[in-house]
Amino acid sequence: MATINHHYGKLAAGYLFPEIARRTRAFQEANPGAEVMRLGIGNTTEPLTPTIVRGLQCGVEKLANAATYTGYGDEQGNQDLREALVARYSRYGVTLEADEFFVSDGAKPDSANIQSIFAIDNIVAVQDPAYPVYVDSNVIAGRTGEAKDGQYDGLVYMPCTEENGFIPAPPGEKVDLIYLCSPNNPTGAVATHEQLKAFVDYAIKHKAVIVFDAAYAAFISDPGLPRSIYEVEGAERCAIEINSFSKEAGFTGVRLGWTIVPKTTVCEGARPGDLNKLWFRRQTTMFNGASNIVQEGGLAVLSEAGQQECNGLIGYYMRNAQTIKVGLEKLGITTYGGTNAPYIWLKTPNGMSSWEFFDKLLNEAHVVGTPGSGFGPAGEGFFRLSAFGHAEDIERAVRSIQERLQL
Repeated sequence: MATINHHYGKLAAGYLFPEIARRTRAFQEANPGAEVMRLGIGNTTEPLTPTIVRGLQCGVEKLANAATYTGYGDEQGNQDLREALVARYSRYGVTLEADEFFVSDGAKPDSANIQSIFAIDNIVAVQDPAYPVYVDSNVIAGRTGEAKDGQYDGLVYMPCTEENGFIPAPPGEKVDLIYLCSPNNPTGAVATHEQLKAFVDYAIKHKAVIVFDAAYAAFISDPGLPRSIYEVEGAERCAIEINSFSKEAGFTGVRLGWTIVPKTTVCEGARPGDLNKLWFRRQTTMFNGASNIVQEGGLAVLSEAGQQECNGLIGYYMRNAQTIKVGLEKLGITTYGGTNAPYIWLKTPNGMSSWEFFDKLLNEAHVVGTPGSGFGPAGEGFFRLSAFGHAEDIERAVRSIQERLQL
């Protein structure tokens, strides 16, 4: 008799975005002439740049010619692409090998799937608030109990608060897997070398593994902040890094990312190279590789011209971030992030809850954002706005907030 995976029934985070859609739809039905402006979206909006488009076209043309046609590609991804990624990390002062890179269809699936190479009884620690996939994938796997007051039994939560600058300290107890995201979604906070070193030291001491999500690393403009956890001494012994071209190059719908599993990364009961082999086996068993066409686009992203164009895209979104941040601060609203990350994390005014502010912002300014409580209990009293959008739309939304929001 077939039965369902009852762990799906524990999921609570799926409530967030359907509820945002429901409330927005209700507002539009009640106010048919009102323009709703969306600052909650985490999706890129600007077109692919010319160099990247040519790269993708090259990939198509190769498949259209018998002499250059390819079927299944290299199991870990195009060798040239992985070598180009090795070169990128070398510019951070990080030495890696091409067979430590695994090209995929994005950071989100890798963030979910990576937990499958670890035992079910591993104790997991997550930042709070956190991007939902870290929690949800472990709930589905059966590593947690039921949710109570927004937290799952069996998970260790690391609160990200104003007091700690939204970068937590390592857990006080022993855990096995630690999910970190820097620059962080949703708070926009970026960990320093010293803060990451504390986690690396903890992981080495306890034979734990850090799963480090660096999907927004390209938005870091401060040269004193690390773009990779491997810039921290010892991280290659205890960390797996996940990254993506989604936000850097506008590949949210194109889909291309990578995961790094150094052969020196170990955990309890594993020898050097074991985790690398396990991820290789998982990927070759359940994944046939990223599109050949898209990988040609990835090579174009990493070219000199491609990087110049991507830097232009990043600058565009970060100017949007400043438009939002400055506009809110003129109203006396406390903001965080928006400097080395494309998200603004604001403190809800007058002690309002996250959902109360959502309704107020929608009804008065006709602007949609994301309640912080939807990312975890520590997000209560905060709100996320996104810099992804057309500049003119961002400016119009900020003007509406300044003119209509009653504080």
